[in-house]
Amino acid sequence: MSNEDKFKKVISHAKEYGFIFQSSEIYDGLSAVYDYGQNGTDLKNNIKDYWIKSMVQLNENIVNIDSAILMHPTIWKASGHVDAFNDPLIDNKDSKKRYRADVLVEEHIAKIENKILKEVSKAKKRFGDNFDLDQFSSTNPRVVGYKTKIKDITETFSKALESDDLISLKKLIEDLEIVCPVSGSKNWTDVKQFNLMFGTKLGASAENATDLYLRPETAQGIFVNFLNVQKTGRLKIPFGIAQIGKAFRNEIVARQFIFRMREFEQMEMQYFIKPGTQKEWYSKWKKTRLAWHLSLGLGKENYRFHDHEKLAHYADAACDIEFNFPFGFKELEGIHSRTDFDLSSHEKYSSKKIKYFDPQSNESYTPYVLETSIGLDRMFLAVFSKSLIEEELADGSKRVVLKIPKILAPKKIAILPLLKKDGLPELSKKIIEDFKWDFNTVYDEKDAIGRRYRRQDALGTPFCLTIDHQTLDDGTVTIRDRDSMVQQRMTVDEVKTKIKNELDIKTWLSF
Repeated sequence: MSNEDKFKKVISHAKEYGFIFQSSEIYDGLSAVYDYGQNGTDLKNNIKDYWIKSMVQLNENIVNIDSAILMHPTIWKASGHVDAFNDPLIDNKDSKKRYRADVLVEEHIAKIENKILKEVSKAKKRFGDNFDLDQFSSTNPRVVGYKTKIKDITETFSKALESDDLISLKKLIEDLEIVCPVSGSKNWTDVKQFNLMFGTKLGASAENATDLYLRPETAQGIFVNFLNVQKTGRLKIPFGIAQIGKAFRNEIVARQFIFRMREFEQMEMQYFIKPGTQKEWYSKWKKTRLAWHLSLGLGKENYRFHDHEKLAHYADAACDIEFNFPFGFKELEGIHSRTDFDLSSHEKYSSKKIKYFDPQSNESYTPYVLETSIGLDRMFLAVFSKSLIEEELADGSKRVVLKIPKILAPKKIAILPLLKKDGLPELSKKIIEDFKWDFNTVYDEKDAIGRRYRRQDALGTPFCLTIDHQTLDDGTVTIRDRDSMVQQRMTVDEVKTKIKNELDIKTWLSF
């Protein structure tokens, strides 16, 4: 099955089982805007909770805030968004479609990377256990050639972006013979810059309204509240401020489902540090954030670091944690050493003193900032796409199962009476009344038990409890594990203990 077919299955499954719907669907939808359904909302909230627990609850020196979406317009001048928050866009004259020029080049590079992966995959099959990846990658002529081509493209590409050389960027697209995905032609316009912020107005009348922007990121809400939080929390450097919130970008080329949207959610933490210590903290947070991702068990091979060659105007170091989505490795989380740009800029534009007084050194200074920023929707897509599996069973049949990390699963337990009679539904509902205080529980009595198991597999429910006539006699139930499909007989109290142990946050976040 091709990656494109896999991705189509992900999108289809997300809708069919109540995870994600097209926004305003009955009115033919709104492009690149999505609604989270009942199961998607639960999964999304569980991801948030997992991040907050690791980032805030387990760190005494990191606190959580929730800043407003609407902010004073000068903030975006100070942050650089008014002048520099642009995407390079290019139009195809035949299809009349608009594309991000940088994305076209990145997708071309991704195609070459896929060719390398195919060569590696063929070699693995050919050499078996004797396969040496490093040796093969450095000696195979095709792979070496592909790597050289990627290196040359990346150097030219980075140089053009860094110098804002739109002419060179267009020439690169033409030299690579990149075609429009719709028309198949190479008939391109010049590359132009386009600001991504959504404008809005604040005021009772049009004449007196103030021009505002919907925030394009959540970070600035943290920076402008630095002194409020530091003083009221009596916080000493180093300390962090975390936030989960909505952001808005007028993406002209928004595709790949929820990977790139116009309305999205970010989970960010800004860590305030003493100038000169940024390299140490940058290294530490890279390791910490990768460990958080790996704790979910989605496979170490699906993550990699990508160091930025072109740095943002505020950074002295930056990298991405990239994830292997169905459409290739793409950015999942950014880790940036932002220096003192943000606080210094807001101090300049607001004319307010924004300093930290260090009682140990008896000096005042502008703290440096180390940022970790993860797209919540992208994290959702990473978890969902990697968890959706079609398995062939021992009897030759197949099942579709959503092996979401159990700690994140929307529903933790499904209570299933074997029959809809003989008091089994009533007993099942008594068990739910007990379990729902500790776990998100669902009741299902429709269809044969096998079909109900398959339905819960597709929803990602980790455990199914079947209530049968033996339960009436001795109080035991059958618990079925989603991943292994192993069934065990035990008492209700034993079930509760088992599930609590498997979902213990200490087990997941002890890294």
